[in-house]
Amino acid sequence: MAKLQREFQRQTQCPKRVDILFCSSVDTFVGTMLRLTASRVGSLFTRRMVVATTSSSVRMSSQGHEVSEVSDLSVPMYCDRLDTPLPDKPYQDALSVAEKDLKQKEKGPWGQMSNEDKLALYRLSFRQTYAEMKHPTGEWKTVIGGMLIFIGLTGLLVIWQRHYVYPPFPHTLDDDWQARQVQRMLDMRVNPVEGFSAKWDYEKKQWK
Repeated sequence: MAKLQREFQRQTQCPKRVDILFCSSVDTFVGTMLRLTASRVGSLFTRRMVVATTSSSVRMSSQGHEVSEVSDLSVPMYCDRLDTPLPDKPYQDALSVAEKDLKQKEKGPWGQMSNEDKLALYRLSFRQTYAEMKHPTGEWKTVIGGMLIFIGLTGLLVIWQRHYVYPPFPHTLDDDWQARQVQRMLDMRVNPVEGFSAKWDYEKKQWK
């Protein structure tokens, strides 16, 4: 019994040197990982800060013509639509000196304005009139013409294939061959109950 107790104590007790070496190795590994993680996070944070502080105009100019202009849909926009008689903004925002004078003249009595001035004022606010928006563009002619050209080219391609690509029709599709095939099926009494031969009257030699 005493021998077993001594053996158990010997196995459960660890030398202090081993504990010291193990602890120092763990401390070294943990310290290295912490330093690497801190340096990685610091470089990533610095890079994000640089990108965030860089102005959008500088970045767009550095890319050249490959960067398209971003449309801000939150601001008023102009569009000619039949269901929108009053767009969000006038057609022309930047006015010349003559146009500004015309806008000032607009505030006075319209009876003193000529038809040309009224038309010019209208063109400052709208690009097209309702008559111009409803005017047929003739685009249907282009669409129909393109469709007819496509159908014609397709027909020519089919005719060329029928003559130079596809093989000739087999002789089994000839009328004479079809007639002889029907006669052979009747002679063999194919499906005499409810099928092909059942529809033929063998006494009168005609179809029922």
